Amino acid sequence: MSESGSCTSIINLRYQDGSEGSSSNPAKFKNQDYAQLKDNYRRRRQLFVDSAFPPNNRSLGDLPSLTSWQEDDVEWLRPSVKYTQNISDEPTFCTKGASRFDFGQGSVGNCWFLAAISSLTFQKRLMAQVVPLDQSFSDYAGIFHFRFWRFGKWVDVVIDDYLPTYNKQLLSVHCKGGNEFWVPLMEKAYAKVCGTYADMSSGLPSEACKDFTGGVNMTYSLRREHTYGHDDELWLQLSRATGCKSMVCCGTPPKGGSNANTIGHTGLVDSHAYSVTGVTECYGSTVRLVRLMNPWGKQEWQGEWSDKSDLWDRVRPEDREKCADREDGEFWMKLEDFCYYFSMASISCENPNFLDGDLDVQWQCMIYDGKWVAGRSAGGNVNNCEPSSFFYFQQSFQGKCSDKNILLSLMQKPQQEYRKKIRYFPTPAGRLGSSFFRRNRPIKRSQQYSSERELIELHSLEPGEYVIIPSTMKAYTPGEFVLSVFTKSDAKIT
Repeated sequence: MSESGSCTSIINLRYQDGSEGSSSNPAKFKNQDYAQLKDNYRRRRQLFVDSAFPPNNRSLGDLPSLTSWQEDDVEWLRPSVKYTQNISDEPTFCTKGASRFDFGQGSVGNCWFLAAISSLTFQKRLMAQVVPLDQSFSDYAGIFHFRFWRFGKWVDVVIDDYLPTYNKQLLSVHCKGGNEFWVPLMEKAYAKVCGTYADMSSGLPSEACKDFTGGVNMTYSLRREHTYGHDDELWLQLSRATGCKSMVCCGTPPKGGSNANTIGHTGLVDSHAYSVTGVTECYGSTVRLVRLMNPWGKQEWQGEWSDKSDLWDRVRPEDREKCADREDGEFWMKLEDFCYYFSMASISCENPNFLDGDLDVQWQCMIYDGKWVAGRSAGGNVNNCEPSSFFYFQQSFQGKCSDKNILLSLMQKPQQEYRKKIRYFPTPAGRLGSSFFRRNRPIKRSQQYSSERELIELHSLEPGEYVIIPSTMKAYTPGEFVLSVFTKSDAKIT
């Protein structure tokens, strides 16, 4: 993906730099202090074993790809043990920088997570935030750490380096060099956040991208965009996204109602996540091409503009160089084919700059924690329930009205420790009387509810005072949420 352009920062009005939960001072996940633990184990000349995420089947979970007797044969080993066949080199954390070509998916069905990692490797500053690259096996105590943005704040996640193996091979993601371990260790840290490795099975890349950026996600239905003749707008968004150094991922639809990763005649994998690693134009801008990456590290598109397509022989030499004929999982395809064979694409960025391509404007962000409490603030559907029991946020908005100048993100917090058991309620300090709703018409008149972790809306607002009401579809539904309000720098939150 293009390294051109720059992305302006977010002015976070809640987590000022240095405060706990900010990017420079992440909160300690499970109250584990990485620096203190590492120092203690080094002084005692012992290797860290994580009791909060122990190296056993409890942390592995019930993986669909393993039978019960295979689970019994899973062995947890440290990278310092020469268990990987044909590799004699000493283990390393990260060699010559992180690359999307470093790894291939293992037996955990987490292509969505690995597609997001592939996209993350293009963002060097974000990469250093999520994956502290000063870690190594030379200053060794069997302990590593990674950082993720989780429900309103950054957290630092500590792990030991025991990794699950089967038949002396890594069960999870593996680095192609054999002796490099930043990806399997990062996967383990995220598995700890999710509850188990099995809890990482199936998901959306936008979820992981959100946890890598703490920023904004926008999802597009590709077939709908193409059907309604919005190819130009979609191409503009993809081009802006690469210019803003956004993370872009996509997915193919399931086949026949099954989520199985079957391989079609096109070479594409059904019900599978990919990352978008670049866009370009050929033939004087008449052909728009999208470059994609399969997190398997192999298995590529076989249609027009694929690695072996003779169409590459008809373009300028400088365009021909963009195509690398190798089995690495990366390939090009036409925008029209991209929209036809892929069902969705998500763009994730630290801020909403990619929405209008304005790289100079700064955005302010205010983050609120809230709760739906039965009988107090869980009023349910605004149209059908008692309006005096809604939680509301009062927001003054000052500044000139420009196109799409405020973005709202409502994210539900999990009520379960294990990701696969989480159920999100259909959603869109004080109480509002019913008279308020009779006197004031809502900006958004129609209300649709969705059982997703995060809902995002973009609006154009005139200066004024607004009330934001997060609600669930049904009344008396308890839960916790994070509301993020992004506004352009020519607007002011009070």
